[in-house]
Amino acid sequence: MRVVEEEEEEEAEVEVELMVMRGAYEKVARMASGNAVVVFSLSGCCMCHVVKRLLIGLGVGPTVYELDQMERSGGGGREIQAVLAQLLVSTSAGPAVGPASTSAVPAVFVGGKLLGGVEKVMACHINGSLVPLLKQAGALWL
Repeated sequence: MRVVEEEEEEEAEVEVELMVMRGAYEKVARMASGNAVVVFSLSGCCMCHVVKRLLIGLGVGPTVYELDQMERSGGGGREIQAVLAQLLVSTSAGPAVGPASTSAVPAVFVGGKLLGGVEKVMACHINGSLVPLLKQAGALWL
């Protein structure tokens, strides 16, 4: 009898966790589609700063969500960061290597779709595909 109760309790905990994650995924999707370019960032992250400066330098006015500040104000920054980490891992071409590739931030969305982290943004900038993506999303007019 006790084993059955423990299993039911574990199942209930898993269900609650799934509901929380589903809500966090929906929140990220809603936030990411709120502007042509959305950057999820941490205020003290140097790679986040690089991505934000690049976008601003190109003439883009991204919506920036500082997840550490959201967490301090009760906005669910940790849950969002967990969702972003899963999204970035699931969209990466290969296995994660090193601390930069395992980080959930920066996470850049263009036109409501995940572009990627700092490596992907910089690669697109270098190969010339970033500006056309930004134009297509309506973030640049020239």
